[in-house]
Amino acid sequence: MSQGGKKRVLILFCGGTIIMKEGRDGTLVAPSRKEAVANLRAIEARLATIADFDIRFVENIDSANMTPSDWDRILAELEAGYDAWDGFVITHGTDTMAYTAAALTLAIKNLGKPVVLTGSQIPGSRLETDARRNLVNAMKLATMDVSGVFIVFDERVIHGGRASKASESRLDAFTSVNAQDAGEIRAEIRLSPALPRRRFDKAAFYPGFEPDIVVRTLTPGCDPGDLVFLLQHKRVQGILIEAYGTGNLPYDFDGLFRAARDQKVPVVVTSQCLHGVTRMQGYEVGARALKLGAIEGHDQSLEMLAVKLMWALKHYPYKDIRTVMQTSFAGELSIPVA
Repeated sequence: MSQGGKKRVLILFCGGTIIMKEGRDGTLVAPSRKEAVANLRAIEARLATIADFDIRFVENIDSANMTPSDWDRILAELEAGYDAWDGFVITHGTDTMAYTAAALTLAIKNLGKPVVLTGSQIPGSRLETDARRNLVNAMKLATMDVSGVFIVFDERVIHGGRASKASESRLDAFTSVNAQDAGEIRAEIRLSPALPRRRFDKAAFYPGFEPDIVVRTLTPGCDPGDLVFLLQHKRVQGILIEAYGTGNLPYDFDGLFRAARDQKVPVVVTSQCLHGVTRMQGYEVGARALKLGAIEGHDQSLEMLAVKLMWALKHYPYKDIRTVMQTSFAGELSIPVA
């Protein structure tokens, strides 16, 4: 790790639109490994003026194919290179970038360096691409006096535990959920003064995520029996429900909560509103679910809650899941729990 002068940044290559090319039928596809890395290097030949860097190949996939085991691979690369590099950039597809950012936010403790995820909406080979701007700014952030997991995209720097993809096509694709952005990109990168600075604590890595959860969005008339069936046949380890408004559920979900409680399967409830906050005690339908064992998600994003549930199931017993889900490990939760 550099002690002064130019910083050293490791780029972890995970594929995504940023390096894709058009197939014969016009669809975007991932090229070969060699071509993909070459495409990334070709986006901006002057990256070395920002930092001394190297590219470590992790995988080359459309991020729709990203799985929790891939998060563990990324964590292993970060742990292996942690002492040797000043910062990290992860190139990643946009579809599941917020999930990966949430996973890294939870699984790395005492993080004292910047870990920056970025990608693009338009392939880097196209004239109109947003790839160059995003990659350059991600590299710059990785050299700055800050620590944490971030997404850099368009004009935004977003905390990794608060990010959500809000548009499938706008260049400003990501938003911060129930929080201010960590920074903004103008002629220079402006960061919130509240962000933690670099530090030299020894980071600890806790990989491992239980993928066997189900996420259900409520719609009028939906049948909770589908979820009860999964419980009865032991096909699910955790449930996340996107409820109405402040966390309201119809009365016919009572049986689901009882069955989940009996089988020690945690059920987390969040709002299906993008910037929603659960206040389940405010309405009788929500308070009733709490009495039956529902775990309130408060102001956390859907991506964070899903990943946190996977992570908690892997690392904690059932009796501790509620506490874990309602603990802020890295700023992903701001509403205090009474």
